[in-house]
Amino acid sequence: IMNLRKGSKVWAEDRDSAWVAAEVADFVGKQVRVVTSAGKKVLALPEKLHPRDADDEEHNGVDDMTKLTYLNEPEVLYNLERRYELNDIYTYTGSILIAVNPFTRLPHLYNVHMMDQYKGAPFGQLSPHVFAVADASFRAMINEGKSQSILVSGESGAGKTETTKLIMQYLTYVGGRTASAGDDRKVEQQVLESNPLLEAFGNARTIRNDNSSRFGKFVEIQFDANGRISGAAIRTYLLERSRVVQITDPERNYHCFYQLCASGRDAEIYKLGHPSMFHYLNQSKTYELEGVSSADEYLKTRRAMDIVGISSEDQEAIFRTLAGILHLGNIEFSPGKEHDSSVIKDQKSGFHMQMAANLFMCDVDLLLATLSTRTIQTREGNIVKALDCNAAIASRDALAKTIYARLFDWLVDKINRSVGQDPNSRVQIGVLDIYGFECFERNSFEQFCINFANEKLQQHFNEHVFKMEQEEYSKEEINWSYIEFIDNQDVLDLIEKKPIGIIALLDEACMFPKSTHETLSTKLFHHFRSHLRLEKTKFSETDFRIAHYAGKVTYQTETFIEKNRDYVVVEHCNLLSSSKCPFVAGLFPSLPEESSRSSYKFSSVSSRFKQQLQALMETLNSTEPHYVRCVKPNSLNRPQKFEKLSILHQLRCGGVLEAVRISLAGYPTRRSYSEFVDRFGLLAPDLLDGSYDEKMITQNILQKLKLENFQLGRTKVFLRAGQIGSLDSRRAEVLDSAAKCIQHRFRTFIARRDFVSVRAAACDLQAYCRGCLARMLYEVKRKTMAAIIMQKYSRGWLIRSGYVKERAAAIAIQSSIRGFAVRQKFLYGKKHRAATLIQAQWRVRRFRLAFRHHQASIIAIQCLWRRKLARREFRRLKQEANEAGALRMAKNKLEKQLEDLTWRLHLEKRLRVSNDEAKLMEISKFQKTLESMNLELDAAKLATINECNKNAVLQTQLELSMKEKSALERELVSVAELKKENAQLKSALDTLESKNSALELALVKAQKESDAAIKKLRQVEEKWFQLQENVKSLETKLSNLEEENHILRQKALSVSPKSNRSGLVKAFSEKYSSALALPNSERKHVFDSPTPTKLLLPFSHGLSESRRTKLTAERHQENFELLSRCIREDLGFKDGKPVAACIVYNCLLHWHAFESERTAIFDYIIEGINEVLKVGDENITLPYWLSNASALLCLLQRNLRTTGFLIAAGQRSSGASALTARVAQTLKSPFKHIGFEDGLSHMEARYPAILFKQQLTACVEKIFGLIRDNIKKELSPLLGLCIQAPKIARGKSSRSPGNVPQQLPSSQWESIIEFLDSLMSRLRANHVPSFFIRKLITQVFSFINIQLFNSLLLRRECCTFSNGEYVKSGLADLEKWIVNAKEEYAGTSWHELNYIRQAVGFLVIHQKRKKSLEEIRQDLCPALTVRQIYRISTMYWDDKYGTQSVSNDVVAQMREILNRDSQNLTSNSFLLDDDLSIPFSTEDIDMAIPSIDPSDIEPPSFLSEYSCVQFLIQHQK
Repeated sequence: IMNLRKGSKVWAEDRDSAWVAAEVADFVGKQVRVVTSAGKKVLALPEKLHPRDADDEEHNGVDDMTKLTYLNEPEVLYNLERRYELNDIYTYTGSILIAVNPFTRLPHLYNVHMMDQYKGAPFGQLSPHVFAVADASFRAMINEGKSQSILVSGESGAGKTETTKLIMQYLTYVGGRTASAGDDRKVEQQVLESNPLLEAFGNARTIRNDNSSRFGKFVEIQFDANGRISGAAIRTYLLERSRVVQITDPERNYHCFYQLCASGRDAEIYKLGHPSMFHYLNQSKTYELEGVSSADEYLKTRRAMDIVGISSEDQEAIFRTLAGILHLGNIEFSPGKEHDSSVIKDQKSGFHMQMAANLFMCDVDLLLATLSTRTIQTREGNIVKALDCNAAIASRDALAKTIYARLFDWLVDKINRSVGQDPNSRVQIGVLDIYGFECFERNSFEQFCINFANEKLQQHFNEHVFKMEQEEYSKEEINWSYIEFIDNQDVLDLIEKKPIGIIALLDEACMFPKSTHETLSTKLFHHFRSHLRLEKTKFSETDFRIAHYAGKVTYQTETFIEKNRDYVVVEHCNLLSSSKCPFVAGLFPSLPEESSRSSYKFSSVSSRFKQQLQALMETLNSTEPHYVRCVKPNSLNRPQKFEKLSILHQLRCGGVLEAVRISLAGYPTRRSYSEFVDRFGLLAPDLLDGSYDEKMITQNILQKLKLENFQLGRTKVFLRAGQIGSLDSRRAEVLDSAAKCIQHRFRTFIARRDFVSVRAAACDLQAYCRGCLARMLYEVKRKTMAAIIMQKYSRGWLIRSGYVKERAAAIAIQSSIRGFAVRQKFLYGKKHRAATLIQAQWRVRRFRLAFRHHQASIIAIQCLWRRKLARREFRRLKQEANEAGALRMAKNKLEKQLEDLTWRLHLEKRLRVSNDEAKLMEISKFQKTLESMNLELDAAKLATINECNKNAVLQTQLELSMKEKSALERELVSVAELKKENAQLKSALDTLESKNSALELALVKAQKESDAAIKKLRQVEEKWFQLQENVKSLETKLSNLEEENHILRQKALSVSPKSNRSGLVKAFSEKYSSALALPNSERKHVFDSPTPTKLLLPFSHGLSESRRTKLTAERHQENFELLSRCIREDLGFKDGKPVAACIVYNCLLHWHAFESERTAIFDYIIEGINEVLKVGDENITLPYWLSNASALLCLLQRNLRTTGFLIAAGQRSSGASALTARVAQTLKSPFKHIGFEDGLSHMEARYPAILFKQQLTACVEKIFGLIRDNIKKELSPLLGLCIQAPKIARGKSSRSPGNVPQQLPSSQWESIIEFLDSLMSRLRANHVPSFFIRKLITQVFSFINIQLFNSLLLRRECCTFSNGEYVKSGLADLEKWIVNAKEEYAGTSWHELNYIRQAVGFLVIHQKRKKSLEEIRQDLCPALTVRQIYRISTMYWDDKYGTQSVSNDVVAQMREILNRDSQNLTSNSFLLDDDLSIPFSTEDIDMAIPSIDPSDIEPPSFLSEYSCVQFLIQHQK
């Protein structure tokens, strides 16, 4: 019983809105006067009122109904309404999902990223979603090995079919079925693509829905042992066969008939016209659907048939059969000549009879006889009985229904065969899409069967809900044995119990030909007169009313018997089985002999439906059920329209309120201990001091308040119905008393403040009066003192004036005398300095002439000696060059190459001409730009010269002025004795000084202009140099690209018939083993240039051919063993340089591998690196090889070039190679000093070397991606713990002693910091370049931002004030880490956290309701989209201070923007996508990593075991 008091918040019943919010105003006897939210005063009984929690309204609803403070009907209804206004269409009621049809597109809820978020997430952790239900069923099937089922129910238009599609889409996503052989379509695609076909033949327009499914569908998705989809099957239930022959206005028949009539050419072939011409369609005047084209739908149905795999012949037969049914319905009969006989009514009926026979491809006379007569078999023989008109029409309709039903069954079977079933599947997930509870103004046999099915499902639903309640109570370890189970078995017994049940009585009535609906009703009322669930209506003798779980439904029995009868007429079957159309004959196989003896084979529709329903229930009972209740918010199919009465009726029909009633029978109110203490701890504040055991505090509070029958679970407290209202009433009393105390204190404060202000005003007035008197006295004294001071200063001025005049005269005389002396001294010093300068210049010239004479002599001697040495060396080289053998071989070889290349050059001319033209155009553009820059440079230089000339003129003028100044000074000395002349000279001197200062200012200005011009000139020169560098770099890149393309073209053209391709393919297929023993024709192409061993052993030319082959194979085997060991072993680093990369590069360079036309060594290296990455420890191997592979790539990028392919340097003869090698070795040290050795390091790369560089680039990108993915994999569980504050921290933060907030535990964030520290130490220990570390850390922080932000938007418990503070403190720790890591390694990582920083900042600000949308978008969250801000605003709730989210106006503005944008955007998801791209290129690596000298390393000790790398050891020595 609810405790009502004045001011209590309640829900009151309302005729229009079902329930309205109200407040108790007064008590009138046994009634209560309440004031509604509209201001209307209403009297109501206390038991008709329900308590209301005003706090829930501020939270924009809850995502689970069980979290409601008061679990009652109005709270459930208004919670759905609040969430629907925010486009939160999904809500839980325990494990049941309620889905409200939004009637608008919400693509952000159903993309792949959203499915990935719900994949593997615990049920209830994220926001409610249909994907969560599908994932829960899939995980339960995988973990428990038990089949699952998902029951989707709701009335027409509630979105059942769409929800079923989404469930199958998600199951296919997580099931991951691969396409079978010869079929690239998935099971889900095949099932969904068959929907248009099933909708065309099984859907029709009803009063409530234009596309209502008139059959039940159970889609069974089968899985194999690995959890992958292996097959699927579709089962259908209770097709509404009577709709084929009988419809009511404004409903329609099945869509396929109207589509066929609108098919155009096909309709003309079948002699069809407008639907109004056919009896089966014109019973209703509705022929078209709004916004739907029957012709377009016909084409979609045809496409669906093609997708399912129905051949064109079968398609033609299907539509021929449909046309035959329409013509069959237009056949009318009239009484015949004999008694109780019938004949064709008129010529029109005869035409339709002939058309029906032609379409069914059967005999027309036999068809007429089948419809108008019956054959009865007796012992004496067959008796033919004529049928009257009514019986003939009934026979016609029975034939039409039978044909259509068998056609529909054939389509379903065809779809199942197309999809494919797995007979070995042991587990499956079934998705049931079945009609909901129906209650119309007139309810017939179909509604009776549908509601019977819903009663069965409701019983199963009640058992499931009760079981869930039991599991919840068992999980929390509380006593639940006395809770009563609510059952509807009495209704099921009323309908299906034998031998006396409604179905049994209906079947009995159908067995007797003369039974009518009156006799059926009489039997029902006779047998169930005292049954509580069945009653007789007042205004009809034949109608009866059944009290279902969702309400009372009145059924009209006029058509019960006709619709329940399903006679299988033997003549019908024999007629169609003999059809010449194989399709029609296949629908009616031959009957057994015993069945053909009777003309009628009675079959009850209700009994067959009962059997199907029993089989369905057995299937569901063998599975673990999951429920989705679809709700239609309004009858107009409009978005943002919430019809409360209709939705309340659907909630009752869907069993949601029944689930609430079951919960109310136990413990409907459940609160975690932290939430209970936070809300009701103020009722006993003395119990909170010094205690942190929330369970004990909860128990003490309840005991102190003397509440009984509560239960304390492991994590929650369970309260009986009404107890939460009593607690809220006590809480309201405490808050009222606290408010009164606050008001008392506040009034005291106001009164004291007024008294203090009055007293202060009196003091101020007194002080002002005393100040006026003091100021008057002060003014008199000030004037007297001022007169004395004036006299003092006047006397002082007179005396000071006389003194100043005498002092000035003395100073003028002294300055003249001293100036004359100083000028004399200055002239003497100037002459002395000039003489010294002339002497110094003369001595310098004399010594320079002597030095130049000696230098010229030395240079002449050196030149003569070098010429002598050069002539000696030239004679020696000329003698060696005269060796005829080597030159002759080279000549022959070059002649052959010249012949081969001559015709190839002609082929390249045309390509080269076009490339040259494009290149010339580019070069001309750059030359024009360069010329313009040169002109600007010349102009700047001329300006600079002019400025210098001006400066010279000014300096000349200054010297002249100085000479004039000296002359005037001399004149001043000569007339110094005369005062008048002295005054004149002084005035002249002043004018000269002013001119001098003006000239100096002009000089300074000229110098500044000169500096500016020089600065501008330098900028122009810098731009010119930069443009030159850009032109050079572009030309270099262009030439490199052309040369690489040229190499590839030459490689493709150079394949001649003489080349042995089979040897190369064999080499790769045998894992490089054939490189050890190549045939003679290919041996010299492995490394075209000879190895150092050939140079050291010249006598090997005299060995036999087999001996040389063996030595070559051994040498290559040793090379491969060396490379394998360098790759497998950790060689470490030397001064930050990777040793392995340097050794590999030196070896390849020394073995001339880059110049080879054909070699397997590069593939061997790449394969070796990949093998090491597979078997090694990823934390050590990946950073190590990232350093080595990037270093090797940089060496290749900087030291290889692709120019000179046509020079054929790789095809030089052995003699020439030996000669070049000897010359290079002889002149090694001189070349090293003059820089020639660096020029030789740029090797000419061949085709294998270019491919090797590309493979190495891919290897670096692969290693970088593996490191990044491993980091994300390790970070994901840590981030899952960091997004939500620990419960201890959230529970105690508001109750810390002394109102001091306690410090939140940051162990989770510390674990992330420790992980980042270990990552940084691993990378730096392996000398990974800072460029890679910076890119890696940036992508890691981007991943942190995405994970935290997406989790925040998907979990409502994370959008709280206290959780925002917790995440903000963790982000501060990350900022400190970034600062400590420095920009060299962290880069712009802090900016990658923009989204989560702004979202958390929005959570923790106060006064959100005062913020406008513009302020939020511009100042608080500039990086966030409106949809993301809307999501955070609607999910936010303050668990610490109780503040509210943004204002309703801001929410309305955001909703308007979203509705407008959703029409234009293809994908408007509020979640962030992870970037999986590689954030660098080869050029970036080359520019970012410093240069490496591969020769300056210390070789490992094991290299001494290999003779092929002795050059490294000798070089080190």
